[in-house]
Amino acid sequence: MGELLRVENISYKYGDRGWALNNVSVSFNAGERVAILGGNGAGKSTLFLCCNGVLHPQTGKIYYKNKEITHSKKDINTQRQAVGLVFQDPDSQFIAGNVESEVSFGPMNLRLPPEEVSRRVEESMSRMNINEYRDYAPHYLSGGEKKRVSIADILAMRPEMILFDEPSASLDPINTDALEGILDELSGAGIAIVVSTHDVDFAYRVAERAVIFAGGKIIADAGVDEVFASDKTLAAAGLKKPLLYEAYEAFVNIYGVPPPAPARKRPKTIAEYKKYIEDYRV
Repeated sequence: MGELLRVENISYKYGDRGWALNNVSVSFNAGERVAILGGNGAGKSTLFLCCNGVLHPQTGKIYYKNKEITHSKKDINTQRQAVGLVFQDPDSQFIAGNVESEVSFGPMNLRLPPEEVSRRVEESMSRMNINEYRDYAPHYLSGGEKKRVSIADILAMRPEMILFDEPSASLDPINTDALEGILDELSGAGIAIVVSTHDVDFAYRVAERAVIFAGGKIIADAGVDEVFASDKTLAAAGLKKPLLYEAYEAFVNIYGVPPPAPARKRPKTIAEYKKYIEDYRV
């Protein structure tokens, strides 16, 4: 997987407050799934806004495919097209009166030919299964429907990386499952998926890698199993271990069964956990 976006030693502060980001460096690769975890005010949302070009870091540099992103309008437009941002509250993202106009807004701003705009809108709406809502006002859809529209907004821009700010917030279990399926599909298509969330169980299921923030700094960046194994890191960030991670550890410790072989991943869903128990049933 090739590197898409890299931030080097970036810092950002809001007015006279302390640093929201303090000398942060991190990179993201094509097709990978990353969870950004940390408490409120840890720097997660500010990182997203810098990665998407909404904010410009006061120190440090940002690179897209090894090319530095300057403050030029051309570079910022390239950054925003390549790195999509899905906000926690879809209503704050919507600007059009109906779903079709909403999804077409981004491609139209790129000044693409009308036929290309139409093609992108149809592809994105079909991918998110929202064709039946094309004439609906997005603000009056359900939470799950709004989330799909907000993702279609970004897909119409043909991004290589999508940032999701608390994507499972306000979703019921059925829509959360549907969202996880969408994330798998997008990742399988080579799009980098980066999720900022407080939900460690959700993060454990959808991500391969976890980046932990505390006080505007990155305190850990590793595979999810490695990160959640560190009590010290979790305590520093005010996080808990995912429920299935703890259940797995309890099963291994109580019954003395060997952990899965390296080729077999730890269980991250209820179905995988049941299968794990069955495989070691006496």
